[in-house]
Order: sequence, then structure tokens, then C-alpha cells
Amino acid sequence: MALSLYDTMAREKRPFVPRDPARVTMYVCGPTVYNYAHIGNARPVVVFDVLFRLLRHLYGEDAVIYAANVTDVDDKINRKAAEEGVPIDTITERYLAIYNEDMATLGALRPTHQPRATRTMGAIKAMIERLVRNNAAYAAEGHVLFDTQAYSDYGKLSRQPMEDMIAGARVDVAPYKRHPADFVLWKPSKENEPVWESPWGPGRPGWHIECSAMIEETLGLPIDIHGGGIDLLFPHHENEMAQGMCAHGHAHGRPEAYARYWMHNGFLNMGAEKMSKSLGNVSLVHDLVKQAPGEALRWALLVGHYRAPLEWTGELIEQARKALDRLYGALRRASDVEAAPAEVPQAFLAALEDDLNTPAAFAELFALGSRLETAAPADRARAKGELLAAANLIGFLAGDPEVWFQGGADEALRARVEALIAARVEARAAKNWSEADRIRDELASLNVEVMDGPSGATWRIRDTV
Repeated sequence: MALSLYDTMAREKRPFVPRDPARVTMYVCGPTVYNYAHIGNARPVVVFDVLFRLLRHLYGEDAVIYAANVTDVDDKINRKAAEEGVPIDTITERYLAIYNEDMATLGALRPTHQPRATRTMGAIKAMIERLVRNNAAYAAEGHVLFDTQAYSDYGKLSRQPMEDMIAGARVDVAPYKRHPADFVLWKPSKENEPVWESPWGPGRPGWHIECSAMIEETLGLPIDIHGGGIDLLFPHHENEMAQGMCAHGHAHGRPEAYARYWMHNGFLNMGAEKMSKSLGNVSLVHDLVKQAPGEALRWALLVGHYRAPLEWTGELIEQARKALDRLYGALRRASDVEAAPAEVPQAFLAALEDDLNTPAAFAELFALGSRLETAAPADRARAKGELLAAANLIGFLAGDPEVWFQGGADEALRARVEALIAARVEARAAKNWSEADRIRDELASLNVEVMDGPSGATWRIRDTV
């Protein structure tokens, strides 16, 4: 089966055909680095990490170029810097380092490129100049605005009526606009804000132009895949495509000259509401990774199809942990077998190639785990190899099974737990049930869960989520 992806522009799944199989390009809108990322921010990171891994598997690691930008100049960053009395790069460097560390804990590979807005100012200003020359932008009262009427397909990506786009746009109503939907490409900086010189006066760029310039400078046009959360579909991606097209003289049609496929992941919801810092209903990745394994959080983010909304709950994390317990348990019980080199099984690959159908892929992992448990001795090495090949492709089961179950326990705690379990085995053998129960309660007080099985007792540290 060949890879097919749901293209937001076409509103259907399409076979994926890169412009150049030797240079497959993907761009995903990245973080605004002014605070800790919440788990909703992590969903697109993990989703497109799976796609990045799959593309590398299909086309070769060196053939796939993945850029995820960093917005490092923004009103929120400015406010944070002013509150702390420090330059903006003090804020952005701090939170970008934390962000990268947290995403790595979730198993996300570092993108090939991580361009930053403040380091792309030359390209941003050059693109604005081209838009002005192409009569797609105009200067007014220290601002430069994109003329939405200059692009005939404006609204085609989000498929919204113009009146809805005007109401939903993140642009100020201003008398100098030619049309209410026109949006800012360059604006004057306020007092004590970062400022750059430009042909239109000192100031800083608008939000949308940053991504267009970073894409063009880092990857070139057209790119194969443009990804991000569904909340970015309008206005950000709509505006980004419009200005990117007009900067190259494509004011009429040919949207594939900018991005050949548009992909959007669904919201991560906390209860009935989208998770959002402005609503205050967030779970920070930086906190969650101290309470549960990053691998369990990654599984939870992928348990539903990426295009569907996902409700984030403690139960979801616990279910993810149990799913991984099942797979790591199969590996632990096969610890006497060395995995044979194996290709990724076709059924598992077919699930991923069907628009990243991770629920179906997870079902295949469980089938592979069951096969390992029931395989004849002569087939166990191959079964173990296939399970690891499939899981490793999407960022799972790379750790030691014993570490998985006993993660968070230092040597002293491990020694104490092992001694208690041995004492409990002796008590049970002597039918001293009260002593066995007392030891189990003591283990529970250490946040240790004991799992009795046919081959003996095993244990793990409970999650604290």
C-alpha cells in the first residue's frame, strides 16, 4: 500500500507524491517560546514526528527535510521580558531549551531545521518588498498590509465566507486598511519593544509573514507538506498561503505552488473545551513528564486518529500506561530471546500509510505482542524482531523492559522492594496470609504495584498523574 494523506485543501485523502522523492520537505508551525508548552501544544509535535519517522522509513533518512519554526518575537514574549526586566532572547532561549527537552522526553526527534523569526528578518523584509512590488501589499501610516483582494483564491483553504474571515481574523480594525480583511505584514514597534529597521520605518513583522519567509528561506517552494493544528487553519495558514503565493506572482490559482499537501491535527480538549493557556485549563508537559513516563504520554496523544478531537484525562494516561505495560511485559517475558533482524510488518505499515491511522497501528502492535507470547520457540526471535521494528518506527519500546516497570526507583528502593517481594513469596509459601498482606500494604505505601504471574511476581512504580 502506498502512503495516502488527508489534504485539507482537497478535503479528501490523496496518494502522497512528493515533488522530488530525493528531497521530501515538510514544515510544521512550532512554538511561541514565552512559557512552558502544554500537552495540547505537544499533539502536533508528536503527530508530525510520526509522519517524519514514516517518511524517513519510506524515502530514506537523508531524503526528508523537516522544518518546525520558532516564533521568538511576539506580544506575549515582549510582556514576559518586560515583567522580568530582561531582553526577549533571555526569555526565548530559556523556554526553547525547556521545550526541546520536554518534546524529546515525548520521543519526538529534533526537526532537521528549527528556524527562528528573529534570525530571518532579512528574508521577511525581502518578501514584504516583493509583495509591495507585485501590488499585493501597501504601506499605510507606518504599517505594511497585505491586500487580500489581490489573491483570487483567498479563503479557498479554510473555505470560509469573507464576512466570517473578517470576524475571525486576528487583525485590528483600522481606518488605513483598504479592506477589513487585510492583515499586517510590518508594524511600528511600541515603546520598549524589539525593533528592526526597514524601508517602511522601524518596527517588527506581523505573525503570518514570519512563517512564509522561514519556509522559503529554509525549504524553498513549493514544499510537499505543511502541517499544524486545526486552530491555525484560519487565519494563519490562509494568510500564509496568500502572501506566499503573491510574493511569487501566483495571484490566480495554482495553490500547489506553495504547498502540495496541507495537514491539520484535531484539538486536544480538557473536558468540553479546547485546551488553552488563555482559558487556564492546561496541563503542562514539563509537569506531566515528572508524573508519568514520556512514552505513556506519547501513546496517549496517538491513541485516537490525529484528525479527530482528543479528550485529555488522567484515565487516558493510565490506559496508555497499561497498553505499554502489556507490550513491555511481552518483551520482558521474552528476555531470554535475542531479537532477529526483521522488516516492519506490512499490516502495521499499511495502517500508518492510511493517513497515519495510529489506532489501527496500535492494534497491530498488540497482535505482534500476542504473537511473541504464543510463538513456537523457533519463531520467537523473529516475532520479537518484528514487534520491535514496528514499535521503534513510531517511537515506542526502545527502552529496557525492567527500566520501564521500575522507572523512578533508585538502587536503594529497588533493593528494598526486591527484599519485600522475596519475603512476601516466603510468607505465601508458608500460607502466612496476614504477613503476605502486610508486606503488600508496605509495598503499596512505597507507591509500588506488585503483579503476580505464572512466572512469579513482578513490580512497577505507579504513576502519580
